[in-house]
Formats: sequence, structure tokens, C-alpha cells
Amino acid sequence: MCNSGGTVELFFTLYFYRVIFLFFGGIIMKLTLKGGEVREFENGLSVSEIAKEISMGLYRNACACRINGEVKDLRTVVEEDCELEIVTFDDADGKHAFNHTASHIMAQAVKRLYPDVKLTIGPAIDNGFYYDFDCGDKPFGPEDLEKLEAEMKKIVKEGSELEKFELSPKEAVKLMEEKNEPYKIELINEHAEKGENISFYKQGEFTELCAGPHLMTVSPVKAFKLTQTTGAYWRGDAKNKMLCRVYGTAFPKASMLEEYLQMLEEAKKRDHRKIGKDLELFTIMEEGPGFPFFLPKGMTLKNTLVDYWREIHREAGYYEIQTPMMLNRALWERSGHWDHYKDNMYTTVIDDTDFAVKPMNCPGGILVYKTKMRSYKDLPLRMGELGLVHRHELSGALHGLMRVRCFTQDDAHIFMTREQIKDEIKGVVKLIDEVYSTFGFEYHIELSTKPEDSMGAQEDWDIATDALKAAITELGYDFEINEGDGAFYGPKLDFHLTDCIGRTWQCGTIQLDFQLPERFELEYTGSDGAKHRPIMIHRVVFGSIERFIGILTEHFAGAFPTWLASVQIKMLPIADRHLDRIYEIKKQLEAAGLRVEVDDRSEKIGFKIRSAQLEKVPYMVIVGDKDIENNTISIRSRKEGEIGAMKVQDFITAIVEEIEEKEF
Repeated sequence: MCNSGGTVELFFTLYFYRVIFLFFGGIIMKLTLKGGEVREFENGLSVSEIAKEISMGLYRNACACRINGEVKDLRTVVEEDCELEIVTFDDADGKHAFNHTASHIMAQAVKRLYPDVKLTIGPAIDNGFYYDFDCGDKPFGPEDLEKLEAEMKKIVKEGSELEKFELSPKEAVKLMEEKNEPYKIELINEHAEKGENISFYKQGEFTELCAGPHLMTVSPVKAFKLTQTTGAYWRGDAKNKMLCRVYGTAFPKASMLEEYLQMLEEAKKRDHRKIGKDLELFTIMEEGPGFPFFLPKGMTLKNTLVDYWREIHREAGYYEIQTPMMLNRALWERSGHWDHYKDNMYTTVIDDTDFAVKPMNCPGGILVYKTKMRSYKDLPLRMGELGLVHRHELSGALHGLMRVRCFTQDDAHIFMTREQIKDEIKGVVKLIDEVYSTFGFEYHIELSTKPEDSMGAQEDWDIATDALKAAITELGYDFEINEGDGAFYGPKLDFHLTDCIGRTWQCGTIQLDFQLPERFELEYTGSDGAKHRPIMIHRVVFGSIERFIGILTEHFAGAFPTWLASVQIKMLPIADRHLDRIYEIKKQLEAAGLRVEVDDRSEKIGFKIRSAQLEKVPYMVIVGDKDIENNTISIRSRKEGEIGAMKVQDFITAIVEEIEEKEF
């Protein structure tokens, strides 16, 4: 028989003592949540337990957390007041933990089906994850990926919790020896020098060396796809063994996976390498891997972008300069690149002196500044350069125009006083916004802070970081913090644009630099007659013109707006007897500055129209007997189809206006 009165009395008694214990014991902690809300929780709760107290919805969707800005596992126990942000798959850090867990699920499936395969590393990446496996002489093929996906589904259905534990380096090596995982032992031995314990995650029978963070269980990884296999050298070094890299992607919902796979299919259709070949824009040849060749039509496109760049920079008060492609070692040592960037530089010896092909334009721009004494009246001094730079990239990383070994960087360097910093940053932000809006791109901004490999005083870094924050905040822009990803000489704002199928690309950047003016002893004479040190901004808008062309090609799927198109008008005579009139009109169009080609092949007009459509030409001008009789031309638009008959001058007026307005 239940004594309900005694039960109620016991409940209130326990509750009373708990309140007294918490109050007098001082173990209530205050957590500042996202949005600034401050809530009190019992000391010693895990972040997962805190999420459950906040809401069951957050608990179910939580993937990871940030404690005082640092990404942590949901298993982390909170024992003091802090800023706590619990993140879901919608957050980049949450997505990273989700994908990292998916990579462990894949590795577990591999060990179940192919126990002799050796594990190496399996990180999360921007759009999913990968894992490198030593498969011996037989790398995974498409049929293996199907088997692995089926086994991964079984593992997710089992719903194992992920358990984190730590071992001493000696114990960790012993565990991996028992499992016969030589690559893991190599990683442990490298980490052992720090004298710290080694962390592992266990799910079911599978144990993986890993720092995390991870989901609490495998169950949320409901939708995934293994997308491809490639070769990859261990540690990215061609001297090491070739491994089998398996790529995949994962989502909480099947509908999200389906949407992503559709985007991948669309991306394949838009591949700039294929379109670049079809439209005769550029090519990469085996004689120069990573060094693109621009063909005549590609040069027209590139030069149009360059002309636009020059136009907007003249209006914004920039002077254009050009600096040498090769400078001596002493310069690169002084700039810091020889110590911080040498592995990415091409070097040679001239007259017993070390030289480097420039990977960046900034040291040359600094030397231009030093060509004469500057006054405060000269500042801000804005100098732009379309400089061809060379950087060593691993062959496996090369990808069309997106990842090359030489490219034209649309650099500019601004020298200014401390009082001018904020206004100059604002000016660059507005310029970048104007350019991206012209091409129809949306974008978001990241503020990248001081990296571990940096130079200069912390005070200068703080001033520079605060100046970047203040400038974009006053302009009304939101931004994300990218901890530790700044340049070695200063913090930066990175502009990530979004193309028409939702992919993001990092292009523009603004880097605020107190260090190089100091290292090069730059000076200007102030209004007080004394010598002062200027501050420097490094910035690009396109980033790399070559890469920007690749992005534009995929964004527009090769159907460039009229002002950018290499061929703006294709002229199609219906019969050979109409050619004389076609060439008369061609002269008129070219006199107006339009880019025109004539298809004078002895083919039917329908064939010529289809060819022009495949070439993605914005306009077709067709001339037949009726057009000659009426002194008109017949117009077809790539976008609207048949427009009808027009007078030549009316067509010229309309298309020139479209080009001047940069419509798309």
C-alpha cells in the first residue's frame, strides 16, 4: 500500500535540502547563452545535460558547443561561469562534429568488412568528410562503397553511444599494437613528445584515436553517401605510401542529402574545366601542370575583367603600379616570407645570390612606397597591382583554374595614418560589395584572428583586430570569428561569396598590417614635422583573376552576361547571298565596340542557331531576304528566344546600354 502523504513530504524535504545545499554550497554557476541570456545551472553538469535542461529540442539536435569561444565536446563538464553556445548541424562547428562522427562510422564499417585494412586519418571537411585507408594493393572501388554504405546503415541502426577516454602514450601505443594499426602508432609517438594523455573515442567494438569533438551517439547520422575514392599519399608526401581516400557526406535528414546530391549533379554540369574547353577559354597542358594557358576567347574574358578592375579602382582613387616577378632573398627574409612561407615559393640562384619568384606582391609595393619620402598629405596612398604570382601547390591539389601554381592577384596596398584606418577599411568593404553585387553574388564575412605562427606585439594585433571589427560593425555587416586563421603579419576580413547553386568561395580579403611597415622602416612626415610609421592594408577583390573566372564560369554555367561574353553577337546569314549585308552590319556593330563573329558556313540556319546556343552567345543576328528588303535584322536572344525584326541602330543602342549597365 502506497503512503502518498509520506511521499509528498519526502519530496519537499529533499527539495528543501537541495536548495539549501546549492545556496550555501555556492555551486550554482551562471552561463551566458547565445543572444546574451544569462541562466543559472548546477555546477558540474555536462553540456549535454545543460542542453536537456534548456529544451528537449536543443538536446536532440545538439552536435557540439563553444565554451568561451572554444569548440568542445557535448560531454564536457562545465564547472564555472562562462559563455556557452550549444550548436546544431546548422552551425559550421556543429556540422564539423556531425561529419567527423560520420567518418568514424565509415571507418568502423571498413574494419568490419575488411579487417586487414589499416586506418590513418579521417577528418571532417567543408562538405562532408574523408578517410584515408591503407588497402594494400587493392583500393576500394564503387562496389566496395555500396557495401560500406550498407554496413554504415547497420551501425547507425545499432545506435551505439560514443565514449571518450584517455590513455598515457605508452598505454595508447600498446592498444594500437594490439589492433595492428601502425599509422596510429606513428601519430601517437609524435604526440607523446608533449607528455600529454592521448584521447580515444569508442563506439561499439570500434575504438579510434581522436581529439573530437563528436556526437553523443551514432543515431543522428541518418542520411549519408560515399561519393568517391581517390589516391592520396600518407601525410601528403609523394615519398610515402599511396593510400585510398574515401570521400563522403552526411546529413540529419534524407531530404537534406537529396538536395545536396542534386547540387553536386548541377555542379558537374557547370564544371568550369569542361565549359572552359567547350567554349575555348583556357586549357591546362601536361607541359605545365598548374599553369593555365588562356586561349583568345579566354583572354577576351580576362581582359574585360581587368578593364572593369581598372575602371573601379581609378574611381576609388588608386594608382596602378607593377613590380618585378623575382626579387632577392634578402627582401623575402626582411618581409618574413622566407621564414613563414618558403615551402610555397619557387627559388633560384642568380650571380651566386638566392632569388625567389614572388608568391605575393606586397614586398614590391612596399619598395615602391620607399622610392621617396612621404608626407601626411600623401596619405592615404592607394596602390593597385595586377601582379602575376607563383606558389608551389602539390600536384594532387591542382584543380582547373580553382587551384593553380601561377595566377594574377588583383592586389592593392594602402598606406595610411592610424586615424585613417577605419575609413579606409570601410572604403574597401564598399568596393568589394560593389563588385560582388555587379555579378549577382551574395556573401558573408569572416574575421580571422591571430594565428600561432605570427609576428609582432600583441598590442598591435589587438588594435588591428578591433579596427576591423569596428569598421564592419559601423557599416552594419554581420561577421563570424575565424579564430587563429589570420595572416602571419595581421588579422583579416575574408569575404565568402555564394554562387547560384549555394556553394561558397573565399575571394576578397582585407588584411590590416602593423608589422611590415615596421620591418621595412616605412616613414612619413607628420603635420608636426616628426617622422611617423604608416599602417598598411593588403587587399584583393577578385582574389585570383584566374580563380574568379573559374567561379564565374560555374556561376553562369558559361552563359556569361553580355558585357563579359567573349563573343557578344553571332551573325547568321540564311544563305551565302546574304553575306555581303552581314559583313556591312558587322562593321557597324564593331564600330560601336561590340564583339562579333560571323558563321559563314554553308549550313542550314537551324544548325547555325543550335551551334550559337551551344556556344552560349547572348545574341544572334539573322539576315535573310526579308531583312535586306526592309533594311532590318532579325534578333534572337539566348535568354528570350526570338525577339523579332529591328533596325540596326536600335539594336546597337539597346545592347550598348545593356553592356554599360552591366546587366545579367
